[in-house]
Amino acid sequence: MTEAHRAISQLRAGFVALARTTFDVALADDVMRAARAALERAGFALIGDARLATDLDELDAIARAFVGEPLDVLIALQATFTDSSFAVRLAERCDAPLLMWAVPEARTGGRLRLNSLCGINLAGHALKLRGVNYHWLYAPPDDAQAVAQVTAIAKAGRARRRLRRARLGVIGQHPAGFDSCHLDAERLCRQLGVDVVRFDLSTVFERARAVNGHIGALREQLGARIGNLDTLAREPVNGTLAVYVALKQLAEESRCDALAVRCWPEFFTDLGCAACGAMALLNTDGLPCGCEADANGALTQLILQWISGEPAFGTDLVECNAQEDSAVVWHCGQAPLTMADPRGGVQGGLHSNRRLPLVMEFALKPGRVTIARLSRSGGDLRLIIGGGEMLAAPPSFSGTSGVLRFDRPVRDVLATIMEEGLEHHIALTYGDHTAALYALAKMLGMPVLSLC
Repeated sequence: MTEAHRAISQLRAGFVALARTTFDVALADDVMRAARAALERAGFALIGDARLATDLDELDAIARAFVGEPLDVLIALQATFTDSSFAVRLAERCDAPLLMWAVPEARTGGRLRLNSLCGINLAGHALKLRGVNYHWLYAPPDDAQAVAQVTAIAKAGRARRRLRRARLGVIGQHPAGFDSCHLDAERLCRQLGVDVVRFDLSTVFERARAVNGHIGALREQLGARIGNLDTLAREPVNGTLAVYVALKQLAEESRCDALAVRCWPEFFTDLGCAACGAMALLNTDGLPCGCEADANGALTQLILQWISGEPAFGTDLVECNAQEDSAVVWHCGQAPLTMADPRGGVQGGLHSNRRLPLVMEFALKPGRVTIARLSRSGGDLRLIIGGGEMLAAPPSFSGTSGVLRFDRPVRDVLATIMEEGLEHHIALTYGDHTAALYALAKMLGMPVLSLC
């Protein structure tokens, strides 16, 4: 796994505190400084002066710092009541997702010192009338849960910003009868800003054959991690490793952020090896790679990786057990190696149907997981969001598999999948990132179907 994906890069927030001088300015200043300190402790880089904007000229002066900055979120702290022109001006001047933050006020029986909540109420109405999307928060300035919410919104904002300049490489056509892998490049560009780049399988095959004799160091490196590598047929294993190099080169040269690859039958019939192992290594490197040329699946993996800072796995739901309230997620062997349960480790294997290497065989490690899918099953794009716990369990099948307990009863999840006609691929990553996914769907104006 690359260093870039071991930790989430610093989130960047535009920050401005709004106030009116007829309220308690000293208390408002304390609120502003407490909020800034809490966000900085959480690792945010704050753009914008640490002073109150008490009129539109001051607001404009602070907002000038936002111009040209890659902001993940724009925080308008309602330090006291102001009229809605402040929020409207911010929405007009800055393209980042707008978060309005109001703070509770003590019921003293005396003066209403801030009237912060009424300020975001007034602003929310004005923004809604103008069709402006916004997020809101009502919590003390140093509240840990509030900072966690800001973080989730900022992660979603960063994903939205990166989608607008993302490039998806699609290699080959999806297999016949796999409607769930259908590519609508025009819609992805229009709704998400994603640019699709098409490649023929022959381009990958030519590159793989050209580098096949130069993968000795890579093979030795991988052999140190996969103890049984030398027990597998040498030429097919070398072919898979050459495919890994070829796909990585192609992605780098074409500036692709993710790949969707037609992985069968041609890799077996024409090249004599499995693409699965190559895709597992790419996923481990932080280059999301989806099988069966599933463009929306690969994009979902990319979104999950951006939000979580960890690789994602595109998988099938292959078995459900209502009595145990669990399900099995599985694929031939392209999950990122970082997902392997350390108690069992990683083995190299043969594709379950084609009987050729190289695929990766392991059970998924236990832990909290988030599930998602960019779905077109309802006609327009929508975001499927779910969560659950990956259980400690031996491999259910050959390849990569895990036993998952959804947050909802498995019979209800299966009923939703079948009644809604959802795609057969879902993507998952470790950790709980559902809040960020809900925020992203709101930013994109995309409906959500919840599996939670």
